[in-house]
Amino acid sequence: MASSNKDVKDPIRVVITGAAGQIAYSLVYQICSGEVFGKDQSIILHLLDITPMMGVLQGLIMEVEDISLPIVKNVIPTDNEETAFKDVDVALFVGAMPRKEGMERKDLLSANVKIFKSQGIALDKFAKKSVKVLVVGNPANTNCYILAHYAPSIPRENFTCLTRLDHNRAKGQIASRLKISPDLVKNVIIWGNHSSTQFPDVRFSTVVVDGKETSVYKAIQNDNWLKNEFVSIVQKRGAAVIAARKLSSAMSAAKAICDHMRDWWQGTKDNEWVSMGVISDGSYGIEKGLVFSYPIHIKNGKLSIVQDLKLDDWSREMIDKTQKELIEEKNDALTATSSQ
Repeated sequence: MASSNKDVKDPIRVVITGAAGQIAYSLVYQICSGEVFGKDQSIILHLLDITPMMGVLQGLIMEVEDISLPIVKNVIPTDNEETAFKDVDVALFVGAMPRKEGMERKDLLSANVKIFKSQGIALDKFAKKSVKVLVVGNPANTNCYILAHYAPSIPRENFTCLTRLDHNRAKGQIASRLKISPDLVKNVIIWGNHSSTQFPDVRFSTVVVDGKETSVYKAIQNDNWLKNEFVSIVQKRGAAVIAARKLSSAMSAAKAICDHMRDWWQGTKDNEWVSMGVISDGSYGIEKGLVFSYPIHIKNGKLSIVQDLKLDDWSREMIDKTQKELIEEKNDALTATSSQ
């Protein structure tokens, strides 16, 4: 799989967990094609999954070979955490225990604590200290909290969880309502948990309609829709996809992972932000240390929370609600860690 391009940069190592799953299947091509880290950035891909999935991973490797992508230097399939996390620059935690019918949230948290505790310890021990971490597997915020808890030697600002899919869904709903392209919608915010308590906020968003930039509220002229139906659609979109497809979002999740990492790698435009779950520094009155989705600006690989956005009573109430759920999840997860 060696590349012959002389201008290609030395390879970075990227690990994907849950690599035999359907999100990873959509994700691998986008990463290996140069969409995320650049067409001149060669890659060594580490694919981690459980032992029974090793045969499936061989099939995935055959496909990567058959696509003949020039930046792919090597693909390493493994069921071993040391091999998976050794010297990685980027860690994409896609794998998690899915919620099964009749499963209580505490049972789900307990199963995931076990996974993310083990992987956190391995990440801490074997990955580069500069590793950029993205947790996708649900419950993503709390899984990220546990992972970071067990990888104390990696800087706190290197841990993120995925709320870009919710961000993209919010943009898509506004664009659809106005019959414009989603790239004409900017600065939506997802606050809080990647769950049905998240707060999709467009009070600071702008759109370009007929060549003119205007606020979303002015363009849509229906505050009731924006405060009720729009919020509900975005909050419940994942469940709606499952109901329709009988499978969870994969293609859109993979695209959101790529958007998240590309922006982290390459930066956001001035005066523009994206939504990412990060470890709270106390901004907007959120408990310090909680993994919470904020508006994030990125420059030279450094994430910063956009400050001084004014919150009205309604948005404060929405943010408090999602924070309350996250604190409960965190406490349940910490209880589960002490019993393991």
